[in-house]
Amino acid sequence: MKIQILILLIPLILSAQMSQLDINGYAKYLFTSGKSPGIDKRLNDHLIHSRINMRWFPSSSITTAMEVRLRGYYGDSVEEIPSFISTIKSNYDYELDAEIWNKKRTIGYGEIDRLYIDYLQDDFQVTLGRQRVAWGASLVWNVIDLFNPMSILDFDYEERPGMDAVRLQYFTSELSKLEFVYKVGKNKYSRSYAGLFTVNYWDYDFFILAAMQNNRKTLGGAWSGDIKGGGFRGEFKYSEAPSKGRTTEYPILDSLFNNKNLTDYKHNIFSGVLSGDYTFSNTLYIHSEVLYNSNGKTENAGLFWYQISEASMLSPARWSLFQEFAYDITPLLRANVFIIFNPDDHSSLLAPSIKWSLMTNLELMSVLYTTSGQERTEFGNYGNSFFLRLKYSF
Repeated sequence: MKIQILILLIPLILSAQMSQLDINGYAKYLFTSGKSPGIDKRLNDHLIHSRINMRWFPSSSITTAMEVRLRGYYGDSVEEIPSFISTIKSNYDYELDAEIWNKKRTIGYGEIDRLYIDYLQDDFQVTLGRQRVAWGASLVWNVIDLFNPMSILDFDYEERPGMDAVRLQYFTSELSKLEFVYKVGKNKYSRSYAGLFTVNYWDYDFFILAAMQNNRKTLGGAWSGDIKGGGFRGEFKYSEAPSKGRTTEYPILDSLFNNKNLTDYKHNIFSGVLSGDYTFSNTLYIHSEVLYNSNGKTENAGLFWYQISEASMLSPARWSLFQEFAYDITPLLRANVFIIFNPDDHSSLLAPSIKWSLMTNLELMSVLYTTSGQERTEFGNYGNSFFLRLKYSF
């Protein structure tokens, strides 16, 4: 399959010699030091992470793209965590990746996470291949993002995973469009298709969604606007019971913890998000958000982190609260802190960070994740981590 894809790319690469070519990307170094319950020692790791984004423009209507992600890991996690390579691989049905090397304390891994052809003519646009489709209005949790839901904790992968899909867009006006996406997969549980209608009224963007997601019928909607200069957003999703979808690969022992797997839930579920943010004239930024899952766990939520993607959830908890503050200390130095709090089990994750623009295209960032909570609460077994990242963009 990989060889066939490369053969298909040959005409595109050759055509680039006679057309406009654009190349950009970055190179990053990330140091991580973390301590988790259940692991006796602190794990210190080093990551060299580079990315190359390539665009070819054979004509004014056609864009071809390929984006390659390369990572080299060295440190304790490679040695101490069993099958470490499986923790860093993306979840694609059709893999375009390679294990470059695999030693006792170091691993090299590369993947193509964007590979598509885009055609735009008048009001019609079609995109075919591995791409990112980002739906939603909220800034932390996007319940109507059926294809590429993001995690605010994965700050080192800004682009987010793509997917293998066909995307059709018809722009009915400057402020409205119809969209259809079909995500390919090897079985009915990994295939999804969805339609989205976007329209603007009263200076608000509204989104209406209908989908078949992982063999489950789904309806949803969202809005994005402002109230007196402050952002006001919301999303909701109503879908068939998770039991109609794929059975979990990470079962929980019911008799031991008195909890059923998230995918065993036999009732239709509702998920909703409310979000608001505001920036003051002195650059102080505040952002609040709340997430609700009708089938979320009120106890032992920490046991279900591995099941949330199979249940099409963004958190295993019934309620999740988010609060963020940010401030520009200088035009080149920005401080930020946010907290995620579970009001049912009282566990939390606090994340202060500082970002410093050292010079053009060179950035230094430090992040701390510190958690609190009893064992098996949402963040009780998450541990504490410190990150230091140097990023150069080109």
